[in-house]
Amino acid sequence: MSEKRLRVVVLISGRGRNLQSLINRAAGDLPAEIVGVISNRPRAAGLARADKAGIPTVVIDHADFESRAGFEAALQAAIDNFEPGLVVLAGFMRKLGDDFVAHYPGRMINIHPSLLPAFRGLDTHERALEAGVKEHGCSVHFVTEKLDGGPIIAQMRVRVEDGDDPEALAARVLTYEHELLPAVVHWFAEGRLRINDGGVEMDGMTLMAPALLEMEAR
Repeated sequence: MSEKRLRVVVLISGRGRNLQSLINRAAGDLPAEIVGVISNRPRAAGLARADKAGIPTVVIDHADFESRAGFEAALQAAIDNFEPGLVVLAGFMRKLGDDFVAHYPGRMINIHPSLLPAFRGLDTHERALEAGVKEHGCSVHFVTEKLDGGPIIAQMRVRVEDGDDPEALAARVLTYEHELLPAVVHWFAEGRLRINDGGVEMDGMTLMAPALLEMEAR
């Protein structure tokens, strides 16, 4: 791999479908190398995806630790061993403490299945349907100490269809996540993105609103 490629560590807890979107794009034009995949769940299916792609994996099982501090110290050591330029939370289902987040200022991003700031936290699709919104979607944001509250980099919007249930809506949103996350990683790898006091800076300008992506024609 070229030294110019951004070193990326991906954190997962489950099936790793967004991880797979990054693996697929890294095999093409993405100027980034996934140097490690770390899971807090030993049976996370995403680990097999990384193994198949020849990416080193590490399991730091949160159940093995008596405290969150102990778990996060081990997780931080595992991440830092890969010397990443960017840490990507791709379905990583653990809330991270302030000290941990502060260790990666401006170089940790998360993908969230809603149009933030709406529906922070869990059960986003159920809550969107209960609220009767006509538009849902996904967001990528910089990770800060506030849960799902860091500066929003980019979003993709998804129409809520008549008859949608949480599973159908989640499946449709996921296809958009697979476009959004690699796009943001690409921008970061090109040096176009950074966090500043005003929020997100892209190409030297502070964004007044999140960048809005459209689904590419296939």
